[in-house]
Amino acid sequence: MSIWTRITTALAALAKGEGLSAVFDHLRTPPERSVGFTIAVIALSAKMAKADGLVTKDEVTAFREVFQIAPEDEAGAARVFNLARQDVAGFDDYARRIRTMFDADSATLRDLLEGLFHIAMADGKYHPNEDMFLETVAGIFEVEERAFKALRARFVPDARPDPYTVLGVSPDMPLTEIRKRWRQLVRESHPDAMQARGVPVEAVKLSEKRLIDINHAWQEISQKASA
Repeated sequence: MSIWTRITTALAALAKGEGLSAVFDHLRTPPERSVGFTIAVIALSAKMAKADGLVTKDEVTAFREVFQIAPEDEAGAARVFNLARQDVAGFDDYARRIRTMFDADSATLRDLLEGLFHIAMADGKYHPNEDMFLETVAGIFEVEERAFKALRARFVPDARPDPYTVLGVSPDMPLTEIRKRWRQLVRESHPDAMQARGVPVEAVKLSEKRLIDINHAWQEISQKASA
């Protein structure tokens, strides 16, 4: 059964009159967590689209790339997106319910934020309202400030990404500690580890860019140290 079929089933289980946000109260254990993760990214993307006022074709394409939406599943994804846009519940209510759904699992919540950054930057622009939106969501998720800054450094091309920020470390840390942090990030970014956290197999494409970014950052730091 595809994840989109499972999403349709989850939506059908909502009681009459319940908004989309209510679905997050019912998806807390495997394999429902992967369904919840996907719905969460779609729903928060819809709320984020309202932040900058439009949804571009690039953002839609980016979402399809991350979640590998087949043509026959597009209607199901669109339904979730539209339900979120029409839901009177605010994005902050969504974010709080999502945080509860994942029991404050910081790694999974960072995965989710990463998906939102990927979609936000698909059109090559980072709207101030998108930044405010993502920073607020990160706060509700209780994602560490350094982790949020690492994500922003990787995705927002306002300057050359600082390798220390990308790894969430400081330049005055011993190289051995920076290496430990890099190895930890590599382990967390493995597709198997991400799927164990609830990231659906359809979304492990997120790990590809992350591994490229963190390995490049470590290479830059280690080369500087050996120079």
